[in-house]
Amino acid sequence: MELGILLRLLMAHLLGDFLLQPLSWVKAKERKKEKAPQMYYHVLVVTVLTYVFLWDWDKWYIPMIVMVSHLAIDIWKSHRPNNFLYFLFDQLLHLAVILLIWIAVYFNYHLITAWAVKYLSSPHFWVLILSYYLVIGPLGIAIGKATEKWQKEAAMDTGGLSKAGMWIGRCERVLILTFIISNQYTALGFLMAAKSILRFGDKDDREQKKTEYILVGTLISFSSAAIVGVIANCILKT
Repeated sequence: MELGILLRLLMAHLLGDFLLQPLSWVKAKERKKEKAPQMYYHVLVVTVLTYVFLWDWDKWYIPMIVMVSHLAIDIWKSHRPNNFLYFLFDQLLHLAVILLIWIAVYFNYHLITAWAVKYLSSPHFWVLILSYYLVIGPLGIAIGKATEKWQKEAAMDTGGLSKAGMWIGRCERVLILTFIISNQYTALGFLMAAKSILRFGDKDDREQKKTEYILVGTLISFSSAAIVGVIANCILKT
């Protein structure tokens, strides 16, 4: 019951902050800051949604707290640069308010504490943490070291997005690990097919070297993540 309330509050926030906030309101808030009427329209929508999704008319103070905090956070955000970092921080602040409200009003300390202690002490939890850490961090470094010679030969440091390859590798290894742990082996084929659209260059030797480097790096990344996934899966099933 308590967890359901938290999920409903989160749903109200996500609907109000994204689906039911037109782009024109966002632009108006960026231009006029707290003087924009759209700022208050948006906060009113979030407040009404919170009240409706909460479905507990006696706790009217919860939507009021959400309203005041949401307005304060949005005003603060409107005076900051419009970039990903501040967008992320803005959302974390909204979610923190919702979480604190839920903890203060509905949190079942004994039940949640018992569940947390049981889960955090479980070997399965640490297998998952270790596996995802391996594919995100150490494996990426190891693959970079293993393909360093080819990287220089293919002149991969010229052109392209900064660190794009690193993030692509991390994402694909996380996906591979997740697919294997959840026994979705068919999805691995789709992921490999998506990467196979790269073709060897037949005119430019340098382009062919780049393509070969990318394919070699991809296969090493796939293989290493798959090995970690299979090992983790075997441990989780014991």
